[in-house]
Amino acid sequence: MSGAVIYIQRELKISETQVEVLMGILNLYSLIGSFAAGRTSDWLGRRYTVVIAGVIFFVGALLMGFSTNYAFLMVGRFVAGIGVGFALMIAPVYTAEVSPAVSRGFLASFPEVFINIGLLLGYVSNYAFSGLPMHLAWRMMLGVGAIPSAGLAIGILFMPESPRWLVIQGRLGEAKKVLNKICESKEEAQNRLNDIKEAAGIPQDCNDDIVQVTKHSQGKGIWKELFIHPTPSVRHVLIAALGIHFFEQACGMDSVVLYSPRIFAKAGIASNSHQFLATIAVGLVKTTFILISTFLLDRVGRRPLLLGSVAAVTISLGTLATALTIIDHSEKKLTWALVLCIVAVLSCVGSFSSGLGPITWVYTSEIFPLRLRALGASVGVAVNRTTSGIIAMTFISLYKAITIGGAFFLYAGIAMVSWIFFYMILPETQGKTLEEMEG
Repeated sequence: MSGAVIYIQRELKISETQVEVLMGILNLYSLIGSFAAGRTSDWLGRRYTVVIAGVIFFVGALLMGFSTNYAFLMVGRFVAGIGVGFALMIAPVYTAEVSPAVSRGFLASFPEVFINIGLLLGYVSNYAFSGLPMHLAWRMMLGVGAIPSAGLAIGILFMPESPRWLVIQGRLGEAKKVLNKICESKEEAQNRLNDIKEAAGIPQDCNDDIVQVTKHSQGKGIWKELFIHPTPSVRHVLIAALGIHFFEQACGMDSVVLYSPRIFAKAGIASNSHQFLATIAVGLVKTTFILISTFLLDRVGRRPLLLGSVAAVTISLGTLATALTIIDHSEKKLTWALVLCIVAVLSCVGSFSSGLGPITWVYTSEIFPLRLRALGASVGVAVNRTTSGIIAMTFISLYKAITIGGAFFLYAGIAMVSWIFFYMILPETQGKTLEEMEG
């Protein structure tokens, strides 16, 4: 959308306010998907919820690609937003639930890895289709998203169901078969099954293939347990999860990613194709650093990576704000300031992707107790998407009110506050099984 919106604004003659709404509204629409996915994943299972997400993505991409006007485009954005909510909630939960503790950080960061690869492909499609006639260019940029959506919906059918979901449905026989496939030994599989049974409230001596489970195990009354009468540990989990989701977006990374062509234009890059090439560099850096972080999560731990990442993001945002302020107050083109802007943007996205980006999803997929995980994850996604939508839909208005440099100074201040929050609230979770996490 970051590149497509340039052509959309020219062809459909939409205002700056409509641009802001178009860019950010998908995140608010995704609230519907994230809440629906929490219930759907407990009802139909984690795997079929991913299938639903893929189908919704496919329809949304086609609707946007065939849009004839702004209203039609917003319908496509609405459908795609619901798919985003489904996927953002279920992908980390599913991955965490089929992963062993020793490599869970590595594997649970994969959704964020492929989100970044998707961003990179989006930037590449901006550049690749930019030479087409205007009415075709943006439609191809958006419609091409239907291809990976189909792959997602079909591919997940060849994957196993989450053993934890099978256990809370009382399907112990199927859960044991899945654990035998994904564990290194039958002994490890049996130990994991025993841990999951204990977390689900199923007696250890109950070994039938299908057993009756209590309504509590199936997720009844979890709203009260999570929000109205939480235990001290659940309250801590909730504060940590909602806080990390809020700060991940409040530091303004969506403004950097969605509006990078605009930022580069402000910095002095006039050509659309050159702006798109610069955004490809942004995508490459984001993808490279997140790949590096996946290999460090289970070696270094979540907490050191998170704190180091947020500190670097704060410095990068402050540098970008300073460079843009200098450019704003200069009457001639300053090459060194332009270079500093580009370096600061790349440093910002690289720092974010090395810690805060993937750890947000890894952390919240692993700290909730089994009975609260689906709902807790969906509430976390809701906070994340709401904050993201507000950031995306206010950026143009914000920088017009306090200058573009002032906007990034504000984001840097929020990032600094987030570092203090993470230092005070978030414990290390490296190497703990999901069943150990509550303690």
